[in-house]
Amino acid sequence: MNILVTGGTGYIGSHTSLRLIEAGHRPVLLDNLCNSSATVLDRIATLTGTRPTFIQGDIRDRPLLDRVLREEKIEAVIHFAALKAVGESVEHPLAYYDNNVGGTLVLLAAMQAAGVRTLVFSSSATVYGAAQQMPLREDAPLSATSPYGHSKLMIEQMLSDMAAADPRWSFTSLRYFNPVGAHESGLIGEAPQGIPNNLMPYIAQVAVGRRAALRVFGNTYPTPDGTGVRDYIHVLDLADGHLAALDHGHGRPGLQVFNLGSGQGHSVLEVLGAFSRACGRDLPCEIHPPRPGDVASSWADPTRAQAVLGWRARRSLDQMCADTWRWQSTYPQGYDA
Repeated sequence: MNILVTGGTGYIGSHTSLRLIEAGHRPVLLDNLCNSSATVLDRIATLTGTRPTFIQGDIRDRPLLDRVLREEKIEAVIHFAALKAVGESVEHPLAYYDNNVGGTLVLLAAMQAAGVRTLVFSSSATVYGAAQQMPLREDAPLSATSPYGHSKLMIEQMLSDMAAADPRWSFTSLRYFNPVGAHESGLIGEAPQGIPNNLMPYIAQVAVGRRAALRVFGNTYPTPDGTGVRDYIHVLDLADGHLAALDHGHGRPGLQVFNLGSGQGHSVLEVLGAFSRACGRDLPCEIHPPRPGDVASSWADPTRAQAVLGWRARRSLDQMCADTWRWQSTYPQGYDA
């Protein structure tokens, strides 16, 4: 199929686009490059032998979307384009509602006008808020603790309302947990701008000397070693989840929701230890007070994705760290190297 991938040069979008090419699809990547690099297109071409079609633009640009959907004969959309830093969303909520919610609204209107009615949406485990009962299932109560989380919840509500109004729509919302890792070649990976907001890229920058030490926020949680526990999933497993969702959802009416996670929690110190093994030396850390709003533990129940999509996370924490280190040590400055 011809598949529009919004946010296609980003971390998850680029790995998913690579997998789409390998599966015989034709991805058309749309990205405004606000948090990514067009260099990834050359890397995808090196790995697959095919340079994906790329259009630099914004999902809020309705005339552009109309043209792309028509001229590229798009049959389905995988929607990654979003601002995604929780802390930044608290400081700049309007930017998050404008880009994430407003952009999705424009995208859906353009799809409706073009008769394209299959969408796989990049949602997030943040829609579960500060849930206490683990593991998290898709029918758990929904809430949010940040504008970023609220934006994902609002979009899921939009999809639910549209599916109820018109049975021709096929929506799949993928709530994923903590994507980490990189392609095993070391050619593409995560390259956050500024100070990383997430654990794994921060540790990777400590390992290459860009940061002095890992800052561990809280070591008195009710967890085995006192540090926060999260569900980490390899980005290639995540990419495969999007392909499975596309294959299952295309032409199937309604909204379906799936958790994409490993179903296993790892603490901050466990991840630090695994990365130390990957890079061959002990990495320093500093203990800081817990951050407001952080929960002690969060991990997925991925049973539904396994049963319905035939998908499961297959790569271990050690492999996640080894692949991240291969990417980061080869390209210490990311795509700007």
